[in-house]
Amino acid sequence: MPVLTLIRHAATSWNEQGLIQGRSDISISESGRSSAEAWILPDDMRKARWFSSPLLRARQTASILGIRCKADDRLIEMSWGEWEGESLCNLRDRYGESMTQNESLGLDFYPPGGESPRMVQDRIKPWLEFVGNLNYPVGAVTHRGVIRAVTALATGWDMTGKELHKLRPGTCRQFCISATGLPVLLQPDISLVQE
Repeated sequence: MPVLTLIRHAATSWNEQGLIQGRSDISISESGRSSAEAWILPDDMRKARWFSSPLLRARQTASILGIRCKADDRLIEMSWGEWEGESLCNLRDRYGESMTQNESLGLDFYPPGGESPRMVQDRIKPWLEFVGNLNYPVGAVTHRGVIRAVTALATGWDMTGKELHKLRPGTCRQFCISATGLPVLLQPDISLVQE
């Protein structure tokens, strides 16, 4: 089974302000660039075949890391529809109990005009099956929503309650992928920051 490494893009100004980006094509910030410049890919990861989300922040991160990627639309961030550019705090204040109920749906949480985490899983499953039938390691620079969706597939997490493995900045996550596309979590937090 091939090993899949998933890296979240470097920070953008919207990340720093706590704003939901979704499909909004935001560039990484100067501090995000500085952070990514300190990330080091181990040699085994450098030998992988790399892919990225088509969004600018993922492609910029890959470029800083010195990896050549093929963009794949299936790796794009979850669409937050009408809520892109908002903060979760403001949405919770505005919608109150209805937002609480929506968030409690976990995999079926659905922002108006966007997509649910389950829809992200359905979008990414054919790509995971493609990866599972390769005989070499694969990497992807992608987004928090995609990495959470793959983690949920690997662990059976229904996305309710706390994350089993919170995705920290400057880390990547590795999975083994079966020929049917089933991910198995290998390592949740591999630091890319040189100690």
